[in-house]
Amino acid sequence: MNCAFMTFRMRLVALVVVTLATASFCAPAEPDVEEPPERREETVRIVYVPWSSEIASSNLLRAVLQERLGYRVELIAREPEGMWAAIAGGEADVSVSAWLPLTHDEYFKQYGERVVDLGPHVEGVRTGLVIPRVSVGRQTGETGRRVRPYIPVTSIEELGQYADRFDNRIMGIDPEAGVMMRAREALGVYGLEDDFRVVEADEQRMVEALKSAVQRQEWIVVTGWTPHWVFSRWDLAFLDDPKNVFGDTEAIHTIVREGLADEMPELYGVLDRFFWEVRDMSRLMLWIEQQDGVDPYGSAQRWIRTNRDRVDAWVGK
Repeated sequence: MNCAFMTFRMRLVALVVVTLATASFCAPAEPDVEEPPERREETVRIVYVPWSSEIASSNLLRAVLQERLGYRVELIAREPEGMWAAIAGGEADVSVSAWLPLTHDEYFKQYGERVVDLGPHVEGVRTGLVIPRVSVGRQTGETGRRVRPYIPVTSIEELGQYADRFDNRIMGIDPEAGVMMRAREALGVYGLEDDFRVVEADEQRMVEALKSAVQRQEWIVVTGWTPHWVFSRWDLAFLDDPKNVFGDTEAIHTIVREGLADEMPELYGVLDRFFWEVRDMSRLMLWIEQQDGVDPYGSAQRWIRTNRDRVDAWVGK
């Protein structure tokens, strides 16, 4: 073997060594992958009211408890009174669906002494009567001013003047919902009993009726609440409520069964620290709606991945 070949071979080996060393030094670090938690034997039972906001928050809590802490979680859907009764009777461990102080006031009076209220997990929520604020045709005229909405009503007090245009009805949701109780009360307070009836339906049918009315520019008034993804989809507005039937802004509370703090103290701590903002809930609700509501758990997992610091604070890590 001649000297030239030996020199070439030595240079080639040296080049390979340097290249490998440099690649090893410069290669990006592997992403910080969360180790799956050790699975626990305990099952946590979350009871919720099947509204968009509560589907979002309950699936988020389920994902946090399963993905980060290893609990088994069961979701139980109930109407509002059934939800409160399940916590009070020990059938369920926790609910993040308690609207206080007004919307669920009747249920709090009935069951409040048999549940533990951990306080709000989201503040600044609202219920009331809602109408589209959509303009006819172009949204702005030639002068640049906003065109008047096709429904000119701004207050509950004005509804009686246009009862026929609204087909004498307020489109509602499930009859036990607090917003439905307030809507029926509003008919009496504002003297609208002879002009309107509150239609009992469910959230899905209410949203479909609202969607159809906006598309056809028909008159409609619905029982509504925020946060809700419909306010991101369409231009909507709450009617003024000068007699304060629906109250001011509220909060959604976390309630748990008695004895949970002693039996499952780590879980209790997580639930006590659980708090987020209206904008956070609205974002998760919109993600769920964009997938036609078929995978709320997957959307909750996505929220956890993009809000790791917040979730770490909840789970105490």
